[in-house]
Formats: sequence, structure tokens, C-alpha cells
Amino acid sequence: MQTIESDITPTKEEKQHPMLKLALELGPLLVFFLGNFRGEWLVTQFPVLSTIGGPLLVATALFMVATVISLIVSKIVFHHLPVMPMVSGVVVLIFGSLSIWLQDETFIKMKPTIVNTLFGTALLVGLMFGKSLLGYVFNAAFQLDEAGWKKLTLRWGIFFLFLAVLNELVWRNFSDAVWVNFKVWGTMPITIAFTLSQMPLIMRHTLQEPTAEAEK
Repeated sequence: MQTIESDITPTKEEKQHPMLKLALELGPLLVFFLGNFRGEWLVTQFPVLSTIGGPLLVATALFMVATVISLIVSKIVFHHLPVMPMVSGVVVLIFGSLSIWLQDETFIKMKPTIVNTLFGTALLVGLMFGKSLLGYVFNAAFQLDEAGWKKLTLRWGIFFLFLAVLNELVWRNFSDAVWVNFKVWGTMPITIAFTLSQMPLIMRHTLQEPTAEAEK
């Protein structure tokens, strides 16, 4: 049976330091949450931050800085940047800069919509052309057979689009505080729950590594 493998496999350092990798991915989000939660206090302590704007824009600026630091550390420690954090980081910098420059919080609120739509569309369009791109998005540490990659890619493509729609519903209908809390404490649990729900499929389609005897 034909197999589909990612050209971007985890480095030795990523396997040795999974918690550091997780911290680098979640750290900027926590900085964003704390920056918005303590925005007024930060402006009081550091008056120069008042030139940026309100609490959400201050949090956006801190989010951008934390994202850049996270990407730099990831590159130094792990020797490469996975596709998803890199694309997300670029969108954060572009939309965060627009939000601060134009003093319009709409841009940073739309960032999750743009990123999730990009990934969801890329996965589904790739699938239409016979390409399962999920391994590139997640820097996959597992190997699946062709049917497994196709099923998982389809599910994740739809899930990314679901997250995009969900983000639009939340930021357009609720307060900034609700949206920030949802972004940090809502999206992550939903994604973890969805990931766990895919484990039976992954287990069924995981390719068995050849044994030492079979290799002889």
C-alpha cells in the first residue's frame, strides 16, 4: 500500500524537549491573555505603553513580541520552524501591526479566522488534488497509510473551517473580554478534545515499523 510521509519530521531536540515545544507554542497566547487582563495596570506602571492604545492593543503588542521570541527560540533550539507556528506568526505580525497602526482591534480579532481558513482551505484543496498536507501542518511524528492521511486531512480541514466560523461568531457578538478568554481558554480545549477524538482513526491507520528480524 502506498504511504504518504511528511518531509518535515520532528527533530531530535523536539522529541527530547516536548514540554519546551508546548511552552513556546502556548506562551504567546498566555502573554496575550495576561496583557489584556492587566492592560490598565501595565499602562500605569509603564506609561509609554499608553501610546499603543487600549488594553487589547497593548496585549496585541505584547503578543507580537512574545511570538517573535518564541519563533527565534524555536529556530535556535529545534533547528527549524514548523509550518503552522510560522504561518500563524506571520499573520500575527501583519494583523497586529495593522491593529496598532490604525487603532482598530478588528484586525487582530480576525487573525484566528484568517489562519484557520488558510489551513482548512489548504488541506481540503490539497486533498482535491490528491495531496494529504496534514503532515506539513503538524510536523507529524507518526506515519499513516494513504487512507488514514486522507481521512485525517479531511477531518482537520473541516475542523479548521469550523474554528474560523466560531471565531467570527464570538468576536462579532461578544465583548473583548469574552473573545480573549475564548481565544485562550476555549479554542485550546476544543482543539485538544477534537485531537483526542481522532486517536482511534490514527491507531487504525498507523504503519507498523519493521522489526529487526524483518529488516535482515
